[in-house]
Amino acid sequence: MNHLDLLLDLHRHAQRQGPGGDHETRLAITLSGLRAKKGLKIADIGCGTGASARILARELDAAVTAVDLLPEFVHDLEAAATREDLGERMEGLVASMEDLPFEEQSFDAMWSEGAIYNMGFTKGIRAWRRFLKPHGILAVSELTWLTQARPAELEHHWMQEYPEVDTAAAKMGVLEENGFSPVGYFVLPGRCWLDNYYRPLQARFPAFLSRHEDSEAAAALVAAEQEEIALYERYAAFVSYGFYVARRTGD
Repeated sequence: MNHLDLLLDLHRHAQRQGPGGDHETRLAITLSGLRAKKGLKIADIGCGTGASARILARELDAAVTAVDLLPEFVHDLEAAATREDLGERMEGLVASMEDLPFEEQSFDAMWSEGAIYNMGFTKGIRAWRRFLKPHGILAVSELTWLTQARPAELEHHWMQEYPEVDTAAAKMGVLEENGFSPVGYFVLPGRCWLDNYYRPLQARFPAFLSRHEDSEAAAALVAAEQEEIALYERYAAFVSYGFYVARRTGD
């Protein structure tokens, strides 16, 4: 079993595949101004099993296209949407975020929680801008430094894992340089990491290792996840996800 298959097995049955929270999704919706609009079309990119996509479908008068590269995640999302009577408002789509099959200016909002790092923040916002209608909304959560100075151990880890990690001021500048006007920003609180993501992840480790007979690859994946969790526990004051809400400009 390759690394991607192991990641899928570890994360498939989780409520969330990364830090986040229902309250935070709703807060971003409020900041976006989308509640006042009708007949919206929204794309949720890197949706995982659909925690945020289902909130968008419930909270807004919108048709939500939920996109993920992994068919298993999309299958589980569609099953959950059916159980929650959201099937008519949500559509799952298996596709790469780098090769989205959408027409230009076809969406009122492009949404992505904890996933744009797979493509890179700058590359992602540049690529997705063309799918937004004039004055459309971009809403993404992105790994963000909370201070100008950080512990060397933490900085070394995240610069290896995601070299685009930066301060909110720098991320705002990237948005402005690429045809967006920031309209809202907030930091995900610790419970979005610990209660909603890391603690449930840790609870799945024993069964995951057992399923894979404590293989070297499975043990290495768990060890890497445990290292990241320990870093967050020590240095939560220095790093989090920032949630950026911006409007397409220049139209």
